[in-house]
Amino acid sequence: MLTKKLTIGIVCPYGWDTPGGVQNHIRDLAEFLITSGHTVSVLAPAIDESTLPDYVVSAGKPISIPYNGAVARVLFGPIAFNRVKHWISQGNFDLLHLHEPAIPSISLLACWAAEGPMVGTFHAAAKHQKVIYAIGPILEPAIEKLSARIAVSEAARLTLTNHLDTDAVVIPNGIYANRYANGTHQEKWSGNTIGFIGRFEEPRKGLQVLIDALPIIARFAPDVKVFVAGPGDPEDVIKEIDPQLRKRFEFLGRISEQEKADFMSSVAIYVAPNTGGESFGIILAEALAGGACAVASDIPAFDSLLGGGEYGALFESENSTHLAKVIIDLLRDDTKRVELARAGKAHAQIFDWEVVAKQIFSIYEMALVGGEGVTLVSDSRSWNRFLNRDEDKK
Repeated sequence: MLTKKLTIGIVCPYGWDTPGGVQNHIRDLAEFLITSGHTVSVLAPAIDESTLPDYVVSAGKPISIPYNGAVARVLFGPIAFNRVKHWISQGNFDLLHLHEPAIPSISLLACWAAEGPMVGTFHAAAKHQKVIYAIGPILEPAIEKLSARIAVSEAARLTLTNHLDTDAVVIPNGIYANRYANGTHQEKWSGNTIGFIGRFEEPRKGLQVLIDALPIIARFAPDVKVFVAGPGDPEDVIKEIDPQLRKRFEFLGRISEQEKADFMSSVAIYVAPNTGGESFGIILAEALAGGACAVASDIPAFDSLLGGGEYGALFESENSTHLAKVIIDLLRDDTKRVELARAGKAHAQIFDWEVVAKQIFSIYEMALVGGEGVTLVSDSRSWNRFLNRDEDKK
């Protein structure tokens, strides 16, 4: 553990007030560091600056771009670059922690602008990162400036090594396991029930796979019900559900952390049917911590998180028939369901912030060796090179 109290700058590439796993990870890490006595400033794009915590500085309003099967709200450009430089110059940071510095975002801008101890965390896991291919020639020198690199999973590490020919230490996302360990069992969510939490309007979150599985499940479990929590408008989703099955779905909207803990301790099965683009699975880890019996698609990140099926059941990604079979088997076998839930709850402790933070602190210590703090680069060669990249090709 770090004994010296540090001033740490953390850069969040995505809109702070938009729900997302990266934002949640950064929020929890920042608050854990602050609780541990460190001084922390987070720079992030934000739509509504009035809602930001005291430790978050707005870099400006983000714009929406398609990225990794979803919509990312990021900020990039010369105005953002000037704001990044100002934040660095005012921060007097011992160390910078940049999240997703391999995409056009303020994290990449900070990597270009600064010198000194810098740690990069890579979250994305995808076979083809077209953005990286497009700006690879200017991206690689920036990534080489990082003192240390973290990947949140083996899938994220492989994405990094495949695209940028560099490596990283795997440290998982953190969760506050104890927040979910003592949820209160709620009758309204109990019985033959299936839970789902996520941005259900995004196809890659896989709700449609669960919807397609329900007709089969309902034949064997006539009283089955599905509870869907998370942001989004359910109207269009409901229209696509067989009218005879609509009454089996209940959309809860956003739920609080306490409600999430109660939810995980109450549903018979928690399902993560994501089709891809996931590098870890924070909500899946929270489900384990909450004592839920988890069923997840066998995408690499989830397969790894569930220990190949040791801590939760896996089904063939995008195969609704196989998902139905796995769920039916578990609903019929109380003993197996309880055993998986217990194994998952114990396993979730390795993702607790008390464990994960120690690993991150060790990376900070490595980055700080010989470092004298963060300074600004004397010029803007990288930014100018990006602006003139088309000219360089001629």
